[in-house]
Amino acid sequence: MKYERKNALIASIVSRHSRQLIKFFASRLPDAGEARDLSQEVYLRLLRLERPDFIRCPEAYVFAIAANVAREHALKRSRRPLHIALEDVPVDDLSLDSDALIALSPEDTAERNCRIQRLEAALQQLSPKARAALIWHRRDGQTYGEIGERLGVSTNMVKKYLSQALAHCREHLAAAETKRMEQ
Repeated sequence: MKYERKNALIASIVSRHSRQLIKFFASRLPDAGEARDLSQEVYLRLLRLERPDFIRCPEAYVFAIAANVAREHALKRSRRPLHIALEDVPVDDLSLDSDALIALSPEDTAERNCRIQRLEAALQQLSPKARAALIWHRRDGQTYGEIGERLGVSTNMVKKYLSQALAHCREHLAAAETKRMEQ
């Protein structure tokens, strides 16, 4: 099929169904602003077709593609949270120290609370993905592969996030401890 004829066929499909397609996505998305972006993905998939002239029912075909795009988009969103709010994560859960099991004196409790506050400040400075990787690994015991799947990155990238996050937290806590000792 010639390039011009293929583009004309796809352009006619797009012009006939663009409003319906946007309404289709807007009704299925929490953010209706994404409807146009996902509609564009449908058009790109149409453009990749070798022989669009073989499509018997263009409307059904377009909406079958749209349903797949919507399903893929929902799957990506469920696997990749943009961030984890620190208020949703008990910072005590990040600690693997055995001192959490021992009754602490008031002084030790106050020191532990200060350390938790410093750790929260260090976590706030991390990127959302590095923070999520650290929390999921330390608190939830997830493997690199599980975290990579949730974030949509490779296991090597998860290792990098964890390494950066741990190094940052150690440096932040050490600097705070040094500053506290100088006072």
